[in-house]
Amino acid sequence: MATRRGLSHPAADHGSLAPTPERRRHGEVEQPQRAIADAAGHPSRPYRAVDTLAIMQRRGSITAGMRQAGEDFRASFARAQLDPLRALDPSRLRLGEPGPRQARPAGVRIEAARAAVWHAIRAVGGIASPAGSCLWHVLGWEQSLKEWAVERGWSGRRVSQESASGILVAALGALETYYVAHRKL
Repeated sequence: MATRRGLSHPAADHGSLAPTPERRRHGEVEQPQRAIADAAGHPSRPYRAVDTLAIMQRRGSITAGMRQAGEDFRASFARAQLDPLRALDPSRLRLGEPGPRQARPAGVRIEAARAAVWHAIRAVGGIASPAGSCLWHVLGWEQSLKEWAVERGWSGRRVSQESASGILVAALGALETYYVAHRKL
């Protein structure tokens, strides 16, 4: 791909940027159909991991609405900063530099997101329910469905992969219903 100046853009060489065989062993990766903007605003088509929701929608296990409910839950979970392990984001450090304050402080946004996650978890049966546990670990912590079924399961009990898939489908259906009803209020 050539830029306006005629120079080749580094992203054009897909051979050097292709996922390694080691990465491919950890799950499916693909390029999006349409270009997206990279950090510098240039169009690019990076490789991305295919997540559980995308796979389930492609197979017909869940509807587009169920997938959107799962994506909404995942976004709230990320805003709530409930993941068990994360690195410090140096771009968020405030070292006393003068400047305009944000309209809503980060703490308020985080607490609002935590409340949203908690209400969604309660709507599917609570954190101790199979659906709540599955949403928390699979969508929130982004464990694979297999990891959740074998390592965590429901209340510490192992669950078969088929049952785990059914639990996630049911949880997404309940979550979609909750979000649709919640948006009407």
